[in-house]
Amino acid sequence: MKLSNQALGIGLRHPHLNYFESDPSQASWFEVHSENFFDPRSQASKQLHTIREQTNVSCHGIGLSLGSVVPISQKHLSQLQQLISRIEPVLVSDHLSWSENGGVYFNDLLPLPYTEEALEVFCRNVLQVQDAIKRPLLIENPSSYLRFNHSTIDEWEFLNQVQQKTDCKLLFDLNNIYVSSLNHGYDPYHYIDSIRHQEVEELHLAGFVSKELPQGKIWIDTHSRPVSDEVWQLYRYWCEHYGSKPTLIEWDSDIPEPQVLLQEAAKATQILNQVQLQRSAS
Repeated sequence: MKLSNQALGIGLRHPHLNYFESDPSQASWFEVHSENFFDPRSQASKQLHTIREQTNVSCHGIGLSLGSVVPISQKHLSQLQQLISRIEPVLVSDHLSWSENGGVYFNDLLPLPYTEEALEVFCRNVLQVQDAIKRPLLIENPSSYLRFNHSTIDEWEFLNQVQQKTDCKLLFDLNNIYVSSLNHGYDPYHYIDSIRHQEVEELHLAGFVSKELPQGKIWIDTHSRPVSDEVWQLYRYWCEHYGSKPTLIEWDSDIPEPQVLLQEAAKATQILNQVQLQRSAS
């Protein structure tokens, strides 16, 4: 079942499983981190199955390490296939990043050099995953805190080429765009205008923090705050220029009561409604 372009979802984390298991209808859909539900016997997996019986769920991966030179972990891929078979998610996604090399796993989504060589490796891995799961994979743009001097391709063009070469789809995180634009000094609106909009199947909204370091200020994608006014402005711009897409509110640390996430989703709905009224009046 395909999500409506007006669907507003919530990132489903363990502290809220009990709450939403009792009434999943409070959100249009939920997104889970795939790796947290690989064990079908866990209590969390059983609760997810109950929720999935009543509403749509998407699987958002953080461990495929699509940018690694080493091949995709067959164990990880097998576990993902089994999860997809159990809950039949409406979307499956992962990141433009890497996190594993030679059996060593890093607790972060690490950046890639945007080069032809990295593009070839990344596309090879995306194609391998898509062949295994028998569906398009959504690739999310990352937040980043450094850039490689030998990169030869802009991030938005790298994403566009990945999409064209693999027929994957895109997950567009507006908070990540804003955080990276502050760290690297580019125009987030130019990034939005440069992406292959017709291939975007999901939007992410989240919060961030800033930190003063000896070298200067850095902005960090923590998913620990409400969506900022600047990111809401990016969301409005997207909706005005490129239409609505299924949108998710992410909140991964300092997790508040579920009502806070529902309020954030309501703000997104309000913006969608305002944009639609403006179009009707024009």
